[in-house]
Amino acid sequence: MILQTERLVLRELQERDYDALCKILQDKETMYAYEGAFTDGEVREWLDRQLGRYEKHGFGLWGVVLKESGGLIGQCGVTLQPWRGGEVLEVGYLFRRDCWHRGYATEAARACRDHAFEKLGADEVCSIIRDTNAASRRVAERNAMSPAGTCMKHYKGVDMPHIRYVVTRAEWEELRGKSAAVRK
Repeated sequence: MILQTERLVLRELQERDYDALCKILQDKETMYAYEGAFTDGEVREWLDRQLGRYEKHGFGLWGVVLKESGGLIGQCGVTLQPWRGGEVLEVGYLFRRDCWHRGYATEAARACRDHAFEKLGADEVCSIIRDTNAASRRVAERNAMSPAGTCMKHYKGVDMPHIRYVVTRAEWEELRGKSAAVRK
């Protein structure tokens, strides 16, 4: 287990998660921001990429397990992503369609954001989201992130505008201070 929230456990993905990942990555509606469902080979590459990230960096997209059922319902984690000639820490998330609109993505993304600041020593954390992905943009906004630039990604023969949402360490610390004051 890497992280735990009220309803979720985030852990490293494993080989045994391949079938559960297929349910996410091979769903055309879930994968609309990627221009469609993945093939078996693309799912394999995705899983191998995460396993490689754990080995190289100690983090990546983690499996999100619903405590109530023990089932894998999505992925959320921290990855290094290219941005304007460098790399940035990004909180990414992708959930099974039948688990949308229940707050799981926001819950997991907040835990990953906090992990990036607390354990990885980040100065800022971002989410880079396709401009047409309104649901993911709302998750970033609920994660205290604000738009801070755009870029164009080219994937499957399509130019895709993306928006980079960012929260800085100072903003995060202020947010935590307000949350602590409310709890008192």
